[in-house]
Amino acid sequence: MLTEKSTKPITEISSITADTLLIRPWQESDRPFLRTLYLHARREAWPWLDASEWQLEDFDAATRDELIWVAVENGHRLGFASIWTNDNFLHNLFVDPRRQSQGVGALLLEQAQRTFTGTGALKCLVKNKRAVAFYQRHGWHIEASGDSPDGEYYLMHYRLG
Repeated sequence: MLTEKSTKPITEISSITADTLLIRPWQESDRPFLRTLYLHARREAWPWLDASEWQLEDFDAATRDELIWVAVENGHRLGFASIWTNDNFLHNLFVDPRRQSQGVGALLLEQAQRTFTGTGALKCLVKNKRAVAFYQRHGWHIEASGDSPDGEYYLMHYRLG
């Protein structure tokens, strides 16, 4: 007895839903949240510094005239990167401390690097070992060191392609 193979098409579809992390240009409506994020993320990243004088408006001064990218997931802002485009200088990259080590910073960094027209540069405080290691994992190299009011820093470069 012969049995016929079923040629019936499979109609069952399984789907996987993942949160969508989006990197988009800054909007003025981002300001209140990013001010708060900037204040808290700096306190978390630089616990050895005296944060008593820091205020929400520091964000405005730190990003003035810079290109800002914002990481958003399901309507929630998770972090930002700001670039001084004239010098291909990554001035700020901060992620909500509760969302670090989840790829948010890497996506912001990749977006920042895409805006560079030549070798990218940044300064990272030497004591911020976690950030130094993060940048090195993503292809940045220490070129020099210097002193700032916040302590010794590394000047790091990222060479395009």
